[in-house]
Amino acid sequence: MSASLTTQLPAQAPRLGPWLRRHATIAWGGGLLLAMLLLGLAAPWLPVADPTHIDLAQKLLPPGAAHWCGTDALGRDLFAQVLHGARISLLIGLGVVVVALAIGVPIGLVAGYAGGWVDGLLMRLSDLFLAFPPLLLPIMLVAMMGPGLENAMLAVAVSWFPWYARIARAAAMAVKAENYIVSARAFGASHARILFRHVLPNSTTPIIVQASLDFGYAILTTASLGFIGLGATPPTPEWGLMISNSRSVFLEYWWTAAFPGLAIFLAVMGANLLGDGLRDWLDPKFEGRTA
Repeated sequence: MSASLTTQLPAQAPRLGPWLRRHATIAWGGGLLLAMLLLGLAAPWLPVADPTHIDLAQKLLPPGAAHWCGTDALGRDLFAQVLHGARISLLIGLGVVVVALAIGVPIGLVAGYAGGWVDGLLMRLSDLFLAFPPLLLPIMLVAMMGPGLENAMLAVAVSWFPWYARIARAAAMAVKAENYIVSARAFGASHARILFRHVLPNSTTPIIVQASLDFGYAILTTASLGFIGLGATPPTPEWGLMISNSRSVFLEYWWTAAFPGLAIFLAVMGANLLGDGLRDWLDPKFEGRTA
């Protein structure tokens, strides 16, 4: 009697602790990015200085009790700028990935599912964007549209969507031959329904992994545009712009470039750790390697 009751008990759900220990890179990377984002979002309500306040009497002060990260050439508090810049840089990186996904994934799904001349036309169109070096096309687009965060985000996203189109195309080509896709087509399901109800949900693993890895590079690329004056415009506290503003003084006043550079490093490292962890977790070929 007791044995039969025991066998009827539902299986316990896996505990979070062992899962986090097995996939520590997800915990570290995701936790680091989440902490930076929450601090950036809460920056307007935290007891820090105004990042745009200019006080020439306080310019180029080294890190200390009054200014934890020192001040820049205009006397602005660097800690406040880095903190407020976290919200801008992280959300811009997220926006780049979302826009690139919104453009590239539908193109890749349609190309891989349809095949034939549709596939050739859409992929050749994507190849036109891949013909440019990774940073040259965003520079050209921002130069035509004008400097600004929104234009920089759109330019980087437009230059990156072909990679997501290729990933989605390969996934769609592998999935469309499965029996459940053939059965759905035999039962009269429309092509749009098959694409978005069957093909897309079963093609998300490589797309999610690539998007998580690209998040860090999106932050780095937009910071590069800000560094050359094609991204954020003053007085926006953006990390790339902060490093650009320190070009003439950072050899003598190291903190003016070190702290925004450290913020970019931590954000990119967190995104890479998260991407590697998601790949190990979601891709069966890597399962167990980080146990």
